[in-house]
Amino acid sequence: MQPGSVEVRTVAAGSWWDAVRVPLGLGTDVLRHLGDETGAVIRDGFGQRLYWMIPPGSAAGWSLPQVRVLGRGCHVAIPPLHRVMCAGLCWQIPPTRDREWTNTPRLHAALRTALRREKSPTP
Repeated sequence: MQPGSVEVRTVAAGSWWDAVRVPLGLGTDVLRHLGDETGAVIRDGFGQRLYWMIPPGSAAGWSLPQVRVLGRGCHVAIPPLHRVMCAGLCWQIPPTRDREWTNTPRLHAALRTALRREKSPTP
């Protein structure tokens, strides 16, 4: 799928959800840490980033390196639900009735843990 494909929708954040954008390497560690506790996650293979969907406004005030909270005034490219595990823009973890948002405090804790690991890798 190419960027701008008609299957991808650009949607405003901040009303139904916010997104948390992190580099793919850091995000992969966060996914391992969260395990089954993660909510929906978009993978942007073109930009090498992961996006977690969280309740709107729940990450206001976050200040973590390499992490960007996308809320009101931001837009996120959303792949169709059937697009999973591809090289481009797809769902790494697709949303379901039981799995939409990631618990914001758990995501914050997982991000801090992953950032600490990145600063002091195990030999």
